[in-house]
Amino acid sequence: MTLHQLRIFLTVAQSSTLTRASKQLGLAQPSLSKQLAGLEDSVGTRLFDRGHNRMILTDAGRMLLRHAQNVLREIDEAEAGLREFSAGKRAIIRVAGLNSVIKALLPDALMRCGSGSGLEVDIQEVAPGEVLEMLYSRQVHIGLIAADSVAQASVGFRQVPVVEDPYVFAVPSAINLAAMRDVSSAPSDAARVLNSCVQFNFGTQHTLRVQQWYQRVLPSHRIVAHCRTYEVALELVRAGFGVSLVPALTVLPAAGSLDGIKLFATDHGNRRTVAILADQYLRLAPYKQLVDALQVAGRNVVLPPILPMPRLIESAREANQQA
Repeated sequence: MTLHQLRIFLTVAQSSTLTRASKQLGLAQPSLSKQLAGLEDSVGTRLFDRGHNRMILTDAGRMLLRHAQNVLREIDEAEAGLREFSAGKRAIIRVAGLNSVIKALLPDALMRCGSGSGLEVDIQEVAPGEVLEMLYSRQVHIGLIAADSVAQASVGFRQVPVVEDPYVFAVPSAINLAAMRDVSSAPSDAARVLNSCVQFNFGTQHTLRVQQWYQRVLPSHRIVAHCRTYEVALELVRAGFGVSLVPALTVLPAAGSLDGIKLFATDHGNRRTVAILADQYLRLAPYKQLVDALQVAGRNVVLPPILPMPRLIESAREANQQA
């Protein structure tokens, strides 16, 4: 077995399809298939059952997966450690995560690390699922995602809590939500906007919880837009196209960021953001330094102004408790 074959095997095992593994590794599928076939020949047994567009590990494959993870983890740790001994070279830390969290925390965290720390940061703003793929394929070192945005079973990394921010109800400023008990008492134009929900889609678990909240608070709502970024969702709210449930940090307290939008407290709880990374990086100074700085930045983050929970949401919560 070669390290190249083990890396290919690990990527295919974790992505479950040759198509996704090919994309992550930047290799053509025929080349992947040839490498896997060579690995299976060398070990003398099948490692995958080939299903319809799926690569399913056999018992032998699952055993090799455990060993491959350990071997490659040790190799990565050795390489990362050796880089620290390379005099005159900067430590490049690759970070991927949610746009709202990166904007709110990373600048402060980097300032806390200091200009003399020798850090060089490569930043990518991507969805949680993509963050995991990039971590598995070793394209990034640290991911910043909401803890509930991906299935816990799919995360084989250390999760370090970084920041919590409450989910808020973003409503166009023209709507006097504080005076409403329910949507039925609202003027027709306001009722139309309140029943037009902008859905943010990152992760199955998160999407389902938000859908359930909309159903409970706005039973007659309809989804008018599906977004991949909170920023787009908020611009639709600002334009009066609809309303949206968003984490508070997506609305930075910068000049003009709340123009045309009111934020109301909700009963949806908090978004818990974590830094996810391989264990070995927490034992290496530049990576641990940045994670520590992110935690400090998270504790000192300033939330935008949030209005009290409106009666509309309180009434829905009370009705749900009675039920």
